Amino acid sequence: MPSAKIIQVNDRTYRWPVDPVVVICCDGSEPEYMERALTDRLMPNLARMIARGVDLRADSVIPSFTNPNNLSIVTGRPPAVHGICGNYFYDRASKTEVMMNDPKFLRAPTIFQAFQEQGASVAVITAKDKLRLLLGHGLQFGEGKAVCFSSERSDQCTVAANGIVGVPQLIAMNVPDVYSLQLSQFVFAAGVVLMRQRRPDLMYLSTTDFVQHMYAPGTPGADAFYKMMDRYLGELDASGAVLVLTADHGMKDKHLSCGTPDVVFLQDQLDEWFGASACRVILPITDPYVVHHGALGSFATVYMEQPLDVASVIDRIKSLPGIHVVLDGKAGCAAFELPEDRLGDIIVVSRDTKVLGTSRSKHDLSALKEPLRSHGGITEQRVPMIVNRKLDNIPAKLRNFDAFSIALNHVT
Repeated sequence: MPSAKIIQVNDRTYRWPVDPVVVICCDGSEPEYMERALTDRLMPNLARMIARGVDLRADSVIPSFTNPNNLSIVTGRPPAVHGICGNYFYDRASKTEVMMNDPKFLRAPTIFQAFQEQGASVAVITAKDKLRLLLGHGLQFGEGKAVCFSSERSDQCTVAANGIVGVPQLIAMNVPDVYSLQLSQFVFAAGVVLMRQRRPDLMYLSTTDFVQHMYAPGTPGADAFYKMMDRYLGELDASGAVLVLTADHGMKDKHLSCGTPDVVFLQDQLDEWFGASACRVILPITDPYVVHHGALGSFATVYMEQPLDVASVIDRIKSLPGIHVVLDGKAGCAAFELPEDRLGDIIVVSRDTKVLGTSRSKHDLSALKEPLRSHGGITEQRVPMIVNRKLDNIPAKLRNFDAFSIALNHVT
C-alpha cells in the first residue's frame, strides 16, 4: 500500500517509499542502445523488468548535457529553478568564465536532502567527481548517515565527507581509469553492495558517457557496456527495490562521412562578421574531461561584448548551415526553462550531426580516437524511462526529472 507520509520539496510532493527506490541515470544512453541490446537478447534482466513494468520515453532538459540534467533529476525541477545550466557560464561582472561545479551555484535543495531531514537513509554514487559535491549538497555525513562518493575518487573517501571509507576494498574493485567502461561498472557494483548491506530508502546511481561517446548502438564496445549493466540491474531488481532507469541525454554521431567532426566554429564566424572583440561564445559542455568530446556539443550561448543589434546577429547565425534554433537570451531561457542570469544574449542549438565550437585554434581534437559522437541539442533530448513496476496516472508529458516522482507517486 502507498505510504501516507508526504514530503514536499521544490513545489512538488513525494510519497514516502515503501520499498527502497533506486533511480539510475545512465549517462548518454540514447534509447537505441537498450533497444538494440534487447533485440539482440543481451539484456535479459531488463527484458524481465519491462515485462512486468513499463518501457517509456521522456524528454531531458536543454541543454542536453550531464550536469543540468543530473541536477534536474535530483531536484525534480528544470534549471530555471536549480540554477545549473551547464558546466560553464560567463560572469559579466568579472569578465571571467566560471565553472559551476561548486554547490554555491545550486539554487534548490535536492530530493535527497529533503528526505534525509525527515529520517530517510540515502546513498548517492556517481562516476565522476565533478558531480559529487552538487549531488550531495545539503546531506549530513557520518556514521549511520548519508553516503555520497564518486568512482573516480572512491579511494579518498572519509566518513566525515562521504559517509563511508574503503570502498574499493568493499566491492573488490580497483579505482578505474576515468576514461573506461569500468568507471560506470564501479557505480553499479557499489550500488549492489550498498543495497545488500545498508538497504537505503533512496539510492541514486549516475554513470559516465565515455562508452556512448566512443561507440554507437549495436557495436561491440556498446554491447559490452549494456551486458555489464544488465547483470547489475538483475541484482538490484532481485533486492525488491523499485527501479527507474533513465538518462541525462542521448547521443548522436557528429561527424562527416570521412570521420572528421562536423563543426560550426561559431566564434570564428562571429569574429569575421563583427570583429574580434564584438562577441564571446561560451560552450557549456566544456569540463575537465574533454578527451572524448573535445568540448564540442550542440548548444552554445553568445554574449555581446560590444553594442550590436541582437536581432541582426541572430539572423546572421541562422544563415549558417546546420543551425537548428537561434533565440535571444530571454526567449531561449523561457523556451528551455533556463536561468536568464547564467545564459548569454543569444542561445544557439545545432542540428543532428552538427556541433558548435568556439575558434578552430582552441579545440584540440587530437585525443579523439573515434569519429565524434556528442550531445547538447534537441535531437539528443529523448531518453528512456524504464520502471520495473506497473504505473498509474502517468504524466502526459514525461520528463527525465520526473524519475523520483514516478518511483514514489505512480508505482502501483
